[in-house]
Order: sequence, then C-alpha cells, then structure tokens
Amino acid sequence: MINRNFTPFPILTTERLTLRELSTDDQQDIFALRSDAEINKYLGRAPSKTIEDAINFINSVNDNIKNNNSIYWAISLTSTKTFVGTICLFDFSNEQNSCEIGYELITKFQGQGIMKEAIEAVIDYAFQTLQFQKIVAFTHNENQGSTKLLTKFNFLPSKDADKENPDLTIFTLTR
Repeated sequence: MINRNFTPFPILTTERLTLRELSTDDQQDIFALRSDAEINKYLGRAPSKTIEDAINFINSVNDNIKNNNSIYWAISLTSTKTFVGTICLFDFSNEQNSCEIGYELITKFQGQGIMKEAIEAVIDYAFQTLQFQKIVAFTHNENQGSTKLLTKFNFLPSKDADKENPDLTIFTLTR
C-alpha cells in the first residue's frame, strides 16, 4: 500500500497561480462557487444555500486531507491573492494506482487559461510526487469547456458510459 501524507500541506505554484490549503477564511468564496447555478449545472449537486454550508464543506475537505483521503487546493491569483476556484485529487485507488481529478472555476475567471495552468501543476504532482499511474476525470457530456480542457492534456474518453450517470463521460490520462 502506498503511503500518502499531506502534512505539511503541499502548496503548488505556477506562473500566475498559488494552489494552497482551503481555510474557513475562504467561506464567502466557497459559498459563491458552490451556489453558482452556472457551475452547478454540470455537477449534479445541490447548491450551497448558506455560509454554514460552505463552512461545513471546508471542514469536511480539511478532515479528508488530514486523513490523507484526498487533497484539495484553493486556486488563487498569486499577484492579488484573489480566490478563483478549486482543484482536487480524490478517490485514490492503490489497486488501480489511480486517482480522480475534479475542478471548478468561478465563472468570471473562465476562458483565461487559469484552469489549464492549475491542472498542469496538479497532474505533475499526481504523477511525480504521488506516483499515480492513472488519473480519471468525469465530465458532463454538455460541458464542452471541461471536455476541451481534458483533451488538451491527452485525457482519452472511455468507450464505456458511466453506468450510474449516462450524461457523464469518463476520461483517463495514463502516465
């Protein structure tokens, strides 16, 4: 079994971005992100209704990180410290030597190459540091932005549909 330990928390940096630990100071931003109808449209989750929902989510994320069950970064612009989105690795499988990647970006920051920069850093972390051999992503068939992003990194769509949700396409990137 591979031993993964996220203490100390791994901060990742790129040319424009800092991927850092989520804190309760991010509650307003997480609430805005998780209550945005445009973002939630493809995620099939109930939108956050209160700040308390956002705080509970942050606490849950940080508990999972402490238990080394997932790693979840807040994405911020390095120059201004502005919160722009999140990216995570989860559903670790030692048997498959794989993990799943998930991400979301505040609507007004979409289309600026921000998520492309963040994904590149996280893919490198997953393959080089965590030593996974495979990264899986699920995206809604109508989410063309996410589909284009994944294909830029050579994620390949699965020929098999997601049995639980046929509206999702499974993408895989192998090291």
